[in-house]
Amino acid sequence: MDWTQVSLFVAASLAVILTPGQDLLLVMSRAVSLGSRAGVITASGVSFGLLGHSAVAALGLGAIILVSKSLFVCIKFVGAGYLFYLGVRLLFSKSQRFELGIAPQISPMRLFLTGAFSNISNPHVTIFYLAFLPQFIPGDAQNPTLNLLVLGISFALLTFIIKGPVGFYAGTLSLWLRSHPMVLKWIESTSGAILIGLGIKLVLAKRP
Repeated sequence: MDWTQVSLFVAASLAVILTPGQDLLLVMSRAVSLGSRAGVITASGVSFGLLGHSAVAALGLGAIILVSKSLFVCIKFVGAGYLFYLGVRLLFSKSQRFELGIAPQISPMRLFLTGAFSNISNPHVTIFYLAFLPQFIPGDAQNPTLNLLVLGISFALLTFIIKGPVGFYAGTLSLWLRSHPMVLKWIESTSGAILIGLGIKLVLAKRP
């Protein structure tokens, strides 16, 4: 990957990570209910769960690339359609509300495992990985499995870099977001537009 591809990957990843969803709501709810430490631990569990998706994407797609590049291209086009679907849904969906209740006391290990299980048990994350990561693999990559694994791990690290502080400052952040609903709408619209753009880019990309 050159610096242009790296920059595109980081920008697209950040847009996706910042989009309100199941994992972000879990991190914020734990932080507001149980404190900043609980939010950070939950965020670390969510990021750990992403490593499982990274392994699935790397081993599965890496094997397909090695066996048949044409089949991989077909999967990339299916992935483009999925990215386009996600983008359109974000553009036209209503902003999610942050309904954060009070949770009972939970041990640090259980907080971590809850975050990990919430992420790794979500099939939509696996599908997203299969659609998102391949377009950042150079057509002449010698080891696509390693490339996919590195990208997946990088996405997991970026997730913690963003959601860790969100967990720490969740109380203040949740109150601010509730009073600024247009900010959530802007995040969703921007993320949707980026995903649609990535989908179009994937459709127009030349076969490796």
